[in-house]
Amino acid sequence: MLGMDGFDDELLGQLLEWSPTVIVTETMAEKLNAAEVKIDWLLTDDNNGDIQSDVKRLPLNYHTEIEAALAFLIESDYSAVNIVTDEFILENYLPFTDNINLVIFNNNRKIYPVRSGFSKWKPAGENIAFLTTPIDLKVTGLTHQHENEYVTKDNGLFTVQFSQHFLFIAENI
Repeated sequence: MLGMDGFDDELLGQLLEWSPTVIVTETMAEKLNAAEVKIDWLLTDDNNGDIQSDVKRLPLNYHTEIEAALAFLIESDYSAVNIVTDEFILENYLPFTDNINLVIFNNNRKIYPVRSGFSKWKPAGENIAFLTTPIDLKVTGLTHQHENEYVTKDNGLFTVQFSQHFLFIAENI
C-alpha cells in the first residue's frame, strides 16, 4: 500500500479477507499497525525500528517504492496485485503490464490495463474512462461522453476493441 487517504474501510476489509501479502511504505506501516492490519513487507532502505513482529524488509535499492514492490512480486511468481495508492502515475505501471495483473485503487477509482476485445458486465449509467488514448477504438454498450470518457448504455456487457497492446481503464468504485 502506498496510500489510503479516503479509501473505504469496507473495501480494505474485502481486500484483506483473502490474507494477501501486504507490502507497505514506512508511512503506511504506521497507519496499518494502528488499525491492527498484519504487515508482511516494509519498503525501506532503513533498518531502524520494528513496527510489528515478523515484518520483512524489502530494500528499494535506488528504485521507487512501486518499482521495488512490483519487481519483488514478479520475481516471487505472483500473478496479480492490488495496489492502494493516493497518487496514480500511469508511467510507473507501464513496464509491468505484461508480467503481472495490475489493479490499482486510487481516489474512488479502480484502474487496470485491458487488452483489445475486453468485455465486462456493468449496470447502466456507470462511468468508464480510458487513461491511455485508444487507437482505432470500437466500443459496444458504451456512450461517448467527453474525450476519453464513456458511460454504460444499459445493464449488460460493454466491449472495447483497439489497435495498441493494451489500454488502462478506470471505473468508479
